[in-house]
Amino acid sequence: MPADRRDLPRTASKPPLSGSLEPLQELVADDLKQVNAIILEKMQSPVALIPQLAGHIVAAGGKRLRPMLTLAAARLCGARAQREYALAACVEFIHTATLLHDDVVDDSHLRRGLETANAVWGNKASVLVGDFLFSRAFQLMVADGSLVVLKLLSDASVTIAEGEVHQLMTANDTATDEQAYLEVIEAKTAALFSAACEIGAVVAERPESDQLALRSFGLNFGNAFQLVDDILDYSAEQQALGKTIGDDFREGKITLPLVLAFARGSDEEKAFWRRCVEDLEQRDGDLEQAIALMQRHDALRDSKDRARRYAEQARRDLSVFPNNPAKHTLLQAIDFCVERLY
Repeated sequence: MPADRRDLPRTASKPPLSGSLEPLQELVADDLKQVNAIILEKMQSPVALIPQLAGHIVAAGGKRLRPMLTLAAARLCGARAQREYALAACVEFIHTATLLHDDVVDDSHLRRGLETANAVWGNKASVLVGDFLFSRAFQLMVADGSLVVLKLLSDASVTIAEGEVHQLMTANDTATDEQAYLEVIEAKTAALFSAACEIGAVVAERPESDQLALRSFGLNFGNAFQLVDDILDYSAEQQALGKTIGDDFREGKITLPLVLAFARGSDEEKAFWRRCVEDLEQRDGDLEQAIALMQRHDALRDSKDRARRYAEQARRDLSVFPNNPAKHTLLQAIDFCVERLY
């Protein structure tokens, strides 16, 4: 009889990766320059601390993924009015404001290896400048003049705030279930991805079906993106690349790998999680034990499966649009998101 495929030795090689953010970055590079110019202009204020603090977090920002999604979605839908520039800046201001508030709530002192604004200027200044950036975002919405856009982004802002409060309610609580976790990441992360994408169809004046497709795409992509981030915090691949792992564990942050491992664990294991996560009484070797428990109960594997399912749905959401360079770059961005796990 032929050998069971499960008994065959696994090859050490990995399939070539097809995903990348580079095509998306190249597609919107010129448009993003316009967006960055608006960001720099609108974060100015005669109150000197505001541009100083805002400039710190904007300069330390990531890849501008959310505004890039707005720009690519607008390209996908054939927008020509360039309204998307100011609205992409608006999306980035909302995101940056939430980062300022998050770092205060989480008492974080580092973000992407740099000191957080609250570590440099204190909590009060960070909260107030976050409020300023939220207000600037609403000025940009009003200047656009569309009630549809105003409703879209104001609804997203409310949802994000609700997600922040929901996360606060579940902080360090091992009783948090999968549904509660998914509700938090959908509100905190995916809602803004969703709005950022839907704007592209709105400014292009596309039918409601296209708006709904991009809304769903952003939501599924955002959920996959956050799930992957949460999984990577316990990833041996990250550690092999010299990247810090275990930050979420050290903070007692409730993410899906932890939720699944706790739910499937023995009474003794649950006591371990409560000590580490609820009481934050952590000892040498606890992170390694946490990862071992996640592996024992397939918590990391099943979390990856959930991320892949969201990514697959995001791909299906784009199927209603004709093939063009913008669609291709968005599909590659989805692949990049999931391939970070391997």
